[in-house]
Amino acid sequence: MPEIDLTGGQVLRREGWSNAPLSFAGGVIVDKPVGRSVDLRGFNILPGIVDPHGDGFERHLAQRRGAMKQMDEGLVACEAELAANGITTAVLAQFVSWEGGMRGLSFADKVFRAIADTRNTLVTDLRGQLRFETHLLDLYEEMPGRIADWGVEYIVFNDHLPHDRLEAGKQPRRLMGQALKAGRSPEKHHAMMLELHGQRDEVPAALDGLCETLGRAGLRMGSHDDTTAEGRAAWRKRGVRIAEFPETLEAAEAAQAAGDAVIMGAPNVVRGGSHNGNLSALDLIVMGYCDAIASDYHYPSPRRAALMLAEAGVAPMADIWHLVSGGPAALLGLTDRGVLEAGKRADLVVLDAATGRVAATFVAGRVSYMSGEIAERFTA
Repeated sequence: MPEIDLTGGQVLRREGWSNAPLSFAGGVIVDKPVGRSVDLRGFNILPGIVDPHGDGFERHLAQRRGAMKQMDEGLVACEAELAANGITTAVLAQFVSWEGGMRGLSFADKVFRAIADTRNTLVTDLRGQLRFETHLLDLYEEMPGRIADWGVEYIVFNDHLPHDRLEAGKQPRRLMGQALKAGRSPEKHHAMMLELHGQRDEVPAALDGLCETLGRAGLRMGSHDDTTAEGRAAWRKRGVRIAEFPETLEAAEAAQAAGDAVIMGAPNVVRGGSHNGNLSALDLIVMGYCDAIASDYHYPSPRRAALMLAEAGVAPMADIWHLVSGGPAALLGLTDRGVLEAGKRADLVVLDAATGRVAATFVAGRVSYMSGEIAERFTA
């Protein structure tokens, strides 16, 4: 691991920008010079981005149905994209869903095993998140064992069944495409959805038991797309203390008031609103109801969102960058990263001060990405 003093650049610390050098050795930040200086005038040094939820990795693992047979090669490609976007810790959100295909149980098993197998061969810290569809009652008994076997420490509960259309006897939207991806006929796929919809009254009690089991095992648990205060309260009662992408202000306010962590999507910020008309992430950030910003489906967006918020003067840069570094690290229980201070992991991203582009990324003091002029300075 390199031992380096970064000098001349602006360093984003808890209290704001500082021109004091930043030194690291043995993979951690230290409080005194270590001897080899690299001049980073013209660059800004910030805590590495911690991404608490992203599914952009899917296109690396299987660009087309059946195209990717070696999961490890896909994860290598994914890591390169993560590093190039300043992400030092990435939570890869993998479904186990009635949708099947890349969101089915068999594919999830391959993904989580690949993450475990490649973890020690990559620089970026890759972690798995299980996105579990709540109406899959037949899987409840086996899921705790599978989760332990996969080494997954974080589960988020989803319900993406189109209950309104199913209840009204209408054909679900995108039925044909979903059926093809799952390898089912449209008729069988529709029948399965109706069967799952018909079990909806059994789901709450089953969730109570499953969450109790997973809570005892120490899993971090989140809910997805909350819409009501009552719904958030029900999840909280089960020990589910993270609210991912709440869809309404009511749900977000309920989470914030109870001390639950709220995650919003960075693409929502970059776009200026939700792509499907849900709650604006910018509004929540301004109101102080957002604890972390996630990449969701686009890895460049956390950095872009933070820079846009800073340019707009929403809050001081240290507070804004906390939403993509210290904030997500805290809700994931990763107390060793997210800030640039002595004793913490040397997870950092170096941005070109003029353009805001990523020039270099370090994870525990090791280079995961470096390009252009900054590479010349390090190799000189």
